[in-house]
Amino acid sequence: MSEQTTDNPRRVLVVDDEPDMQGLLAKILVKKGGYDVRLADSGGRGLEIIHGWLPDVVLTDIKMPGMDGVEFFGRLQEIDSTMTTIIMTGYGTVEMAVQMLKNGVYDFFQKPFDNDQILHAVARAMERTELLREKQKFEELRHQFSGINEFYGFIGNSPRLLQVRDLLRRLAPSSMTVLIRGESGTGKELAARALHAMSGRAGRRMVTVNCPALPEHILESELFGYCKGAFTGADRDKDGLFIEANHSTILLDEIADIPVSIQTKLLRVLQEKEIQPLGQTRTLAVDVRVVASTNQDIEAKIARGEFREDLFYRLNVMTVTMPGLSEIQSDIPLLIHHFLKKYRQEYGRPELEFSEQALQLLFHHPWRGNVRELQNTINRAVFLCTGKMIEKKDLMLDTPEQTPEKNQINPSSEHLRQLDYAGAKEVVLKEFTESYLRSALGRSEGNISSAAKTCGMERQALQRLLRRYRISVEEFRGKKG
Repeated sequence: MSEQTTDNPRRVLVVDDEPDMQGLLAKILVKKGGYDVRLADSGGRGLEIIHGWLPDVVLTDIKMPGMDGVEFFGRLQEIDSTMTTIIMTGYGTVEMAVQMLKNGVYDFFQKPFDNDQILHAVARAMERTELLREKQKFEELRHQFSGINEFYGFIGNSPRLLQVRDLLRRLAPSSMTVLIRGESGTGKELAARALHAMSGRAGRRMVTVNCPALPEHILESELFGYCKGAFTGADRDKDGLFIEANHSTILLDEIADIPVSIQTKLLRVLQEKEIQPLGQTRTLAVDVRVVASTNQDIEAKIARGEFREDLFYRLNVMTVTMPGLSEIQSDIPLLIHHFLKKYRQEYGRPELEFSEQALQLLFHHPWRGNVRELQNTINRAVFLCTGKMIEKKDLMLDTPEQTPEKNQINPSSEHLRQLDYAGAKEVVLKEFTESYLRSALGRSEGNISSAAKTCGMERQALQRLLRRYRISVEEFRGKKG
């Protein structure tokens, strides 16, 4: 068995309602294994501990008062499927243990047990947890570096965006319901697709339902299906979208617009994990992960009686709030570069660049439509531009001349107006270049070759720019961007 380090001892949670068994296991695991051990006398107490202290391995009895080992294991899988669980069985629970092995439990042993047996089992379980978590990190890095710091379609490395990415990564392996909130254009559907792509359901297609786009009677039949003769025109049986999403993920986009009558049926799906097609008396079990999104104030709709409070709490198990572009302003240069590159290639316009005035406007525009508005603006400009330079007028943004200060976020803006054209151009270009180069070096952790590839330039050209703007790569080495 590998040695434990005192700086970061690996964690074991022991869940057993017998104090003597807790004490024995703690003594073995701490003294002989060097593990950091916590004890719980019930599944409920175990979940409380896990909330603030994530273990690597869990040892749990099957028969306990209240929540038994079967239910406890299911809850563990929802929290973090990389935790490895070993179960302890007493007389009469071996058949149950075998069934739990089929459901994903790593190993089991019978009481009374041999001390070396338990140490060996925990050591192997630790190795499994480490492998699963390393694989998880690798998959994230693979997607992250497949583009310009791209994470399943998200571009940027601002602290707020990194927080969202980390939360999505941690939620993805579970099956818990997630509510994604945020303004229009912030990437709520992208977040849902990231959750699905990183989950164990990724092998099946995610089903997306645009709730406001369908009338009430059509939405109900589309979600839950119907039997032949259920209503006029129902000349055959039809599976609903929940059946289509079985063993996969369903995204209920703009959930706040679902009529109250359908909310009641949806609540049943979340509570009972079953649906009842129109015209059918029996119910059908479904295994579907539900992800919902909204840009509305659901709490206000609850107060007006337009949304069921009990459904809201069922949907709101975990909330992911997408940041508006105003919260991730440092990512704007990366987004501009990404969308320009994308649409130059799409429309066959490799020569196109932004003028300094156009860049200035892109940096300082309020972007009430968030990333989607920025993307659409660049798409339109590349498509319609007739010259080799995208000018301010090509952006077609509504910017009243009489109040430009309201939309500007750069404290040097007033100073720019006092400079001649050449001087102002140099200041703006320097601001953009420094921000862009620092972002590229942050993503590559100071690796010049990798940064040059990301920027689409030769290594020597990047080095010349770094020398010109006096940017040292040393401050970025060993730091994640």
